[in-house]
Amino acid sequence: MLNPFSGQALAHKGLGRLTSAGIMNRRKRTSTEREVIIRRFFVAAGLFSLVVMTLIVLFLFAEGIGLFRTVSVSDFLLGTAWYPTYDPPDFGVLPLIVGSAAVTLLSSLIAVPLGVGTALYLAEVAGDRTREILKPAVELLASLPSVVLGFVGMVVLAPLMQQWWDIPTGLNVFNASLMLALMAIPTIASISEDALHAVPRELNEASLALGATRWETLTRVQLPGALSGIGTGVILGMSRAMGETMVVLMVAGGAAQIPGSIFDSVRPLPASIAAEMGETPFGSEHYHALFAIGMVLFLMTLAFNLVAAWFSRRFQQKGAATL
Repeated sequence: MLNPFSGQALAHKGLGRLTSAGIMNRRKRTSTEREVIIRRFFVAAGLFSLVVMTLIVLFLFAEGIGLFRTVSVSDFLLGTAWYPTYDPPDFGVLPLIVGSAAVTLLSSLIAVPLGVGTALYLAEVAGDRTREILKPAVELLASLPSVVLGFVGMVVLAPLMQQWWDIPTGLNVFNASLMLALMAIPTIASISEDALHAVPRELNEASLALGATRWETLTRVQLPGALSGIGTGVILGMSRAMGETMVVLMVAGGAAQIPGSIFDSVRPLPASIAAEMGETPFGSEHYHALFAIGMVLFLMTLAFNLVAAWFSRRFQQKGAATL
């Protein structure tokens, strides 16, 4: 047995400390190396996404810009006739832009109150059991394939519209807007609910302690505090409605015209690309015109996303209680 005061015992104790320190240093190096590997993986994944997105955009513009060798930009954007197979052809996309704007605007007027109202109910009013049932149901609505919603709108809703309102066709702006609203509601509700939950509970408790009613707390504390997230959810829901293809292809009617009412048929931008790309000769003017439509749609969607980013930053610090 070693004498604790002997030189051998002290050397043994020092060796143990060095061994422990070495193990700890080795663990730190291993942890640091692992963090570096994980960080590089995420950076590579982000760069890969950026490169793929850049290549897609470059290809889109490279193919679409060929149209403007024979058609001016003003004639393309402001022309009111879309007859790409005529001789000579007409490539005016104004009716398509107006059709996309009409179904997006009307679907937003339907989806925004329902989506935000659903988020308010789930976040502040519904009980735990009701929330456990209703929230998965709303999320399940987002998982429905767009072709299923289009089929419902074409087979079920369109005949009912014709019967109830005595209109020539049920494939129109209103039908497409209803289906797009059903697709946008889950996005708006989910993001808005997360934004409402992010508002500090202390603000609500302070509002109630000062004598405000629950409704006043909801409208003057919760909503202003979550305005940034709610606005972002609304813009993203509208972007999804504008870029949706299958629903508008099936239930919007397919008429390339400027609508005079919500019961007129239209052909939005995505529907035109989906309907005509398969029968278009490669490299023809019609082919380049469809890619030019894709450019317009890309720029419109990008504008919506930029507005969402600006809105989020603009009102991020504006959400404050205003009792």
